[in-house]
Amino acid sequence: MEKINCNVIQDILPLYIDDVVSDDTKELVEEHLQNCEICQQVYHETKTDLENDMKISAQTKESSNEANDLKSFRKFLKKRKIKTILLSIAATIVCFVAVFTFMNKHVTYISYKDAGITIVEDNKDEVKYKTNIKGNYRWKTSLDRETGVMTIHFEQSLWEKYVSCIFYPYDNLHEILKKDEIKALEERYAKAECPVVPNNSAHRFTPNVPMVVPEINADHIEIIPAQRKRLGTKRGFIAVKSNCSLQSYVPALHPLMKEFGVNKALVCTYQAISGAGKTFDRMPEIVDNVIPYIGGEEEKSEREPLKLWGHIEGDQIVNAEKPTITAQCFRVPVSDGHTAAVFVSFDKKPTKEQMLEAWANFRGPAQELNLPSAPKQFLHYFTEPDRPQPKLDRNTENGMAVCIGRLREDTLFDYKFACMSHNTLRGAAGGAVLLAELLAAKGYFD
Repeated sequence: MEKINCNVIQDILPLYIDDVVSDDTKELVEEHLQNCEICQQVYHETKTDLENDMKISAQTKESSNEANDLKSFRKFLKKRKIKTILLSIAATIVCFVAVFTFMNKHVTYISYKDAGITIVEDNKDEVKYKTNIKGNYRWKTSLDRETGVMTIHFEQSLWEKYVSCIFYPYDNLHEILKKDEIKALEERYAKAECPVVPNNSAHRFTPNVPMVVPEINADHIEIIPAQRKRLGTKRGFIAVKSNCSLQSYVPALHPLMKEFGVNKALVCTYQAISGAGKTFDRMPEIVDNVIPYIGGEEEKSEREPLKLWGHIEGDQIVNAEKPTITAQCFRVPVSDGHTAAVFVSFDKKPTKEQMLEAWANFRGPAQELNLPSAPKQFLHYFTEPDRPQPKLDRNTENGMAVCIGRLREDTLFDYKFACMSHNTLRGAAGGAVLLAELLAAKGYFD
């Protein structure tokens, strides 16, 4: 056989080592390698290089697989982390909602009786109520349409008791209602056939809502049928009482109106801190002090008496034109009892004895009907020069009487005198109860 060139054999060696040549070529290569030392050396070198290349390739492939595995693992961890975070957020929301619902479902109730509700401010546009309740309570009302009874209570959930108070420190519960809101609320109860006898001023100047002091203008309740016609009710209505400060001086002027004609009066009121819903502990600024301003009081003191002395004309109450009243109102360091300094002039000046006789003999419808809360003697005159005094005299006739003293002639007006009444009894709740007793006696609750 002709000898094959070494270069040809060496070119074929990589294929021979990979075992991809034919059997004839394989036989030729092997025969040549047996007789050629140079090609044998090249064979061993080529084989070694190819084996090394295969090892490197295998290592590279293995490294690539490891990298891919690592990437896949990291991706798995990332997905799992996101899933864990989302599940944690969902679990937190569920727990929060469950706790919040539980803490708001369990509610503590306080009744109206135990709440100690008082009016703090009764201004032109709004009324501010205060209670003796400490805490984040909510003011709630409900009406039983069958009985016509309105229930007021106060609610406090566990959340409000233990959590919200941390972020919103509480004081005594206050509730502010706009006058228009109060009017609408009271009319809503009246339209539900519930008689309403409020202590606030929202409806005091509504033309067909009677504002009544039972001893003075009990006849004004006769406007109620006209009011019922407007509201479309059969039993429900609204009847209000006057401002607390009026109770000290208007009753003293009233017995003098018809015979002597009061034409003008100047009144200075010295009003107790309970009228602001305060005690000395909660109103330290009043100690050793007098505050010469009470929001809305002077306007009420000047206007409301004219409605009390007005008359029914058609379907409304028309205010009286006289007397002209000017007022100045002070807050003074007294717990209970409003005092008034009154200066008055008459069309026909009475004697001092005539004034004292008019006060002593005065009896209004509340006394004539012998209403349960009515004082037996409405007007009490004190002859002592230093009376009446709130501390000594405010509880006269269970706090429902008006006390008068220091009657004397004046240099600018005809006479001057001092008056005093209990502002939270005669002037507030007690006066409202007395009005309700009058309405019941006249059959308006039937």
